[in-house]
Amino acid sequence: MMNAPIIDPLQGDFPEVIEEFLEHGVMKCIAFNRRGTLLAAGCADGNCVIWDFETRGIAKELRDDDCLAAITSICWSKYGHRILASAADKSLTLWDVVKGEKIGRTTLQQTPLQARLHPGSSTPLICLVCPVSSAPMIVDLCSGSTTVLPVSLPDTGNGLAPPSRNKFSDGSAPFTPTAACFNKYGDLVYVGNSKGEILIIDHSKIQVCGVVQVPGASVIKNMVFSRSGQYLLTNSNDRTIRIYENLLPLKDGLKALDESNSGLDELDGVEKVKTIGSTCLSLFREFQDSITRVHWKAPCFSGDGEWVIGGSASKGEHKIYIWDRAGHLVKILEGPKEALMDLAWHPVHPIVVSVSLAGLVYIWAKDYTENWSAFAPDFKELEENEEYIEREDEFDLMPDTEKVKESDVNEDDEVDIMTVEKDSAFSDSDVSEEEICFLPADPTPDAPEQQDKCVGSTSKLADSAQSGSPLSDEAGQNGHAVNQSSSPLEGMDNSAAEDTGGTRLKRRRRPSDKVMELQVEKVKKSSQRMKPSAAV
Repeated sequence: MMNAPIIDPLQGDFPEVIEEFLEHGVMKCIAFNRRGTLLAAGCADGNCVIWDFETRGIAKELRDDDCLAAITSICWSKYGHRILASAADKSLTLWDVVKGEKIGRTTLQQTPLQARLHPGSSTPLICLVCPVSSAPMIVDLCSGSTTVLPVSLPDTGNGLAPPSRNKFSDGSAPFTPTAACFNKYGDLVYVGNSKGEILIIDHSKIQVCGVVQVPGASVIKNMVFSRSGQYLLTNSNDRTIRIYENLLPLKDGLKALDESNSGLDELDGVEKVKTIGSTCLSLFREFQDSITRVHWKAPCFSGDGEWVIGGSASKGEHKIYIWDRAGHLVKILEGPKEALMDLAWHPVHPIVVSVSLAGLVYIWAKDYTENWSAFAPDFKELEENEEYIEREDEFDLMPDTEKVKESDVNEDDEVDIMTVEKDSAFSDSDVSEEEICFLPADPTPDAPEQQDKCVGSTSKLADSAQSGSPLSDEAGQNGHAVNQSSSPLEGMDNSAAEDTGGTRLKRRRRPSDKVMELQVEKVKKSSQRMKPSAAV
């Protein structure tokens, strides 16, 4: 979190106002790296841009000449070395973040609505894809092979996916788009189908291990785990966001499933997977707007999992609802009259980033109030003036009441400044892995012809400044201060200088009135010294 000691505990630790916005083309989707120092955005022209979130400047652009369609989703690898972008032209592109080069590109049969890299690897080559009109699939980005995951309960007792009977002409099964996500370490996939069921799947064996029935039995549109992996969020077509508590261990969840599976040999088929499902997930909380009955878009958790946010899917409004984990609505953020496209909560700070239909990225932050007592515990804020009578020894050099007691700390002990305390928010980090938190600046090269012109003008200005202008000398002798702002360099239009794309010139500051007075006095003294010599 932010600086916890200076935050008023009575204020909620959630964003309140739009701090600023980012603009670069028409952005469609966003994703933070796991430290929150970089923000990746997919654009409508098929390119991706990475923002340095500390400086709010562009750190790198990933330009794809092979893709001209809009980016539908964007995802970071665990340690920030790679970015996966899915596009409306049915393509998946894996990028090397530091080099800005494509590692691989795969084209699917259906348009991918969402693609997520495997979270258990630092350099993943497999991903989970949710196409627009096909079952979720595991895609090998190296070979391009795809493995379709089951989206319904099997009729047989072995848990394998049944063959599809009713198919379209291209062989795909007819059903609405489904949601899917990896668990924290990627050994299990959770799939939400159109029947309101959550399927827990071992993607290595393509086997349904457990099933959980969602109340209402409506289409599940979104699924996402909290950062800690302890909670699962689902967004259904019945206008309700539900939070499930993950009852499996965070590590080796698949192993725990196999153990529970072996203990239920007396059950067969559907009853067995439903019983196993009840030991995996437990309904924890439900969120909805019972008055407006609004549909939700891009719901997610805060970085610490204490807050849940969801954007209104209504056209023409940019509303973000914030609930605490207890189920209370604590804040509604109202933005511009533009539809909301995507949402993301900063991994560490109470900051929310939203994407509007116009392609702007809005940064929502907390409106902090100054609390001086946080810096000085004995500081007291006064509502009105009070008469104060000082003590007799209050202004003595060494008042008796404030004599410093001798400290028991041994000042000769060595202080450990090398050991780094482990941040609980990144407890799953591998020390041996090098994580990318920032990117070096990558300036755009200037046009050569325009640069030569600008450099030439700079040399001319430098020559004229060294040789001295007769007009300036004459003005100095007459006792007038030279107005440096009237020089060609100062008169240059700032916007024109930027448009040339050449070397940015330093503009001298206009001297203050005091400096100009000193210059006039200096000129007068020199002229008075010259008069006697001229008379001689």
